[in-house]
Amino acid sequence: MPTLYNQSDKNIRLTWVYITGFLVFVIAVGYVLSTAMGSRAVLLAAIIFSFVMSFASYWWSDKIVLSMSGAKEVKRENAKAIYNVVENLCITNGMPVPKIFVIPDPSLNAFATGRDPNHAVIALTSGLIEKLEKIELEGVIAHELSHIKNRDTLISTVIVILVGFVALLADWFRSWVWFGGDDEENSGQFGWIMFLIGIVLSILAPLAAVLVQLAISRKREFLADADGALITRYPEGLARALEKISADPAPMRHANRATAHLFITNPFKARNISTLFMTHPPIEERIKALREMDI
Repeated sequence: MPTLYNQSDKNIRLTWVYITGFLVFVIAVGYVLSTAMGSRAVLLAAIIFSFVMSFASYWWSDKIVLSMSGAKEVKRENAKAIYNVVENLCITNGMPVPKIFVIPDPSLNAFATGRDPNHAVIALTSGLIEKLEKIELEGVIAHELSHIKNRDTLISTVIVILVGFVALLADWFRSWVWFGGDDEENSGQFGWIMFLIGIVLSILAPLAAVLVQLAISRKREFLADADGALITRYPEGLARALEKISADPAPMRHANRATAHLFITNPFKARNISTLFMTHPPIEERIKALREMDI
């Protein structure tokens, strides 16, 4: 069974596998779309942008995600209570204290980001800080610290940028078909075949990218719950926090589809949707697993 102690190296390797796979995928899609559009410049642009986006996603994805969430950094001097909670858990877990950001939002949620423990961030909504008891808040923060230590944050934030770029490429091609497609550029049987493949890819590629994003998120939440409970030695704290977060009816104002998988629970409070498109495993299953833990 994977644990906090062997998952980190695996996630680092997987990140490079995902980035490499992304490069190959975008270049292949770029080739199909460039052939369909009759322009080699499209393939060249896809190659250049895929390398640029891969580099940017590794070094700056955390800053992009924080900006998208409207999070503001706090220090010990202006948030002493929350800083002390994070610091004490980090000492217990033997890791550096991450930067702490607060999202001005009354809903209850949190996420972690950053490429490694030395460049990590925890973001908590103001509603979470105000409405949870200390033992519950410790459970949530320990959950996010486990994401940081096992490098889940690296994979998750990289995927935000890569999935977004695939969607952008697909939107670009569909706009070209709608507004600027030229039948003369697609003359001949091969040209029409590639044109049709390009249309199909522009529809399916973003969907496939999102499904990969969701599958990666769901798989890691159970492990982060278990490891977070090991940090606090009190699974009931996180279980109670998840119950309160789940019962809170307000969706987050500062969330979007690209970043939804980063949060500890679904920020949109979606109900009655297919499990295929859920960003997180069901809360009931997570709480049940926590309460069955023997620590």
